[in-house]
Parts: sequence; C-alpha cells; structure tokens
Amino acid sequence: MTQALQLLRDGPVARLRMSRPQVHNAFDDHLVAAMTEALVAIGADAAVRVLVLEAEGPSFSAGADLNWMRGMAAASEEANRIDSLALARLMRTLDELPKPTIAAVQGAAYGGGVGLVACCDIAIGASEAKFGLTESRLGLLPAVISPYVINAIGPRQARRYFATAEIFDAVEAQRIGLLHKVVNATALDNAVQRQVDLLLNAGPSASANAKRLVRDVIAHSDGARHDADNAALIARLRVSPEGQEGLTAFLEKRKPGWAR
Repeated sequence: MTQALQLLRDGPVARLRMSRPQVHNAFDDHLVAAMTEALVAIGADAAVRVLVLEAEGPSFSAGADLNWMRGMAAASEEANRIDSLALARLMRTLDELPKPTIAAVQGAAYGGGVGLVACCDIAIGASEAKFGLTESRLGLLPAVISPYVINAIGPRQARRYFATAEIFDAVEAQRIGLLHKVVNATALDNAVQRQVDLLLNAGPSASANAKRLVRDVIAHSDGARHDADNAALIARLRVSPEGQEGLTAFLEKRKPGWAR
C-alpha cells in the first residue's frame, strides 16, 4: 500500500481511501496500479463482506493527474493503449468485485472519478458534490469508463454529458442515476454506515452475488434459458448453508447467524 492509498479494516468492512488530497485525488499510473492490487486482494479475502470506497480531502477524485496526462500526451499511441488498459482493468476489477461496494462521495468527482462512482453498487454523495465528464473539453472522450457510466445513467444522459462536458450537481447526479442518495456533508458517514449495516444483515453470499444476478439478467436474450438459469440459481441458494440458515432463522423468528 502506498501513501496515496490507505486500506482500513473494521471487522468485515474494508475502507479503501484515496489519499492524494494535494492533487484532489487525481489518478496517476501508480495510484491506478495500487488500487487495482488492493481491490484484487479485497476480492480474495473471505473475511471482507463490504467495501467502502472513499477519499481524503475536499474532492473525491479529479480524474487524471495533470502531470500524468502531460507525460501520456508525449507518449506513443501504443504506450497510451497500454496505459488505458491499466485503467480499464481497475474499473472492471471494481465493477466485478465479489463484494458489495459503496462509494462515499464527499466532493468533486470528474472524469475517471465518475467512473469509480459508477462502478460501485451503492453511491451516496454529499449535497456539495459536483460531477463532470469533462474529457471532451480536451478533445477526448470518457471511453474507458463509458460502459459503467452508461450503465449507471443510461444512454440518453450519457450522450448529453459525454458531449457537453458540463458540470452537474449532486441532485442531478441522483436524478440521472449516478447517485442513490444525497445527504448533507455532516450526514454522509451515517448514511454510508446505514448501508453497511443493511449489507451486514443480509446473507453474505446473497449480497455478494447480487450484482452478478443483475448482470446475468441484463445479458440474457433467451427467455426460456433465462428462466431455467434463474430457477437453478434459487434452487442452489435454498439448499446452500446460507440459504438454509436464512430460512430456518426466519421460521424460528430469530436473526440468522451472520446478522449483527
């Protein structure tokens, strides 16, 4: 773990905190690599049940670091392709992490910072937060993060914000689907903790696999095969140890063993 990134543990909850406040938690190749490595480790850690992605300082993430961008502007097309693939791996690792994820957005999120928010399962923002997909101002597009942002806000809104690069506030971010909830800055920690508590009271396997179910449902084009796959899934869950404990606890009017 580098000084630019902190991994904090509170029992089953991991907090991955970007810690480059002097540059508004902007990405460079070192932070991208460190975040990817940390996420892979968190995904493989059976003791972790929830990940909170957060940032130090007044901004969540300003996107690409200016010095990094300056260097890549002078690099070859092949070097830029390799560099972009590293960022793509970070986003996909976060999006497909086999744990529920929460983004706690306390300030501005631009470019790749919006991508991180879109990759998380739950996103809560302070009312002061600002957002922008600002790449077109530089003659670029948010190509690497586009699958996740489009999935979050939909193609209609993406066509607008990818083209205009306009800044929008937290209320608009919630309206278009990037944020689930907007709260006062002083209430952000409590709002995040509320989601953590809900996740810790859900079945660990069930909550971890919720995103995979959603992804599979969206990807299916064969209705009959879809029905068969979903029936097989619920059958496996019902006879699994977690499913058996959850059903038994419900019938016995007690909390399941995993609940807090």
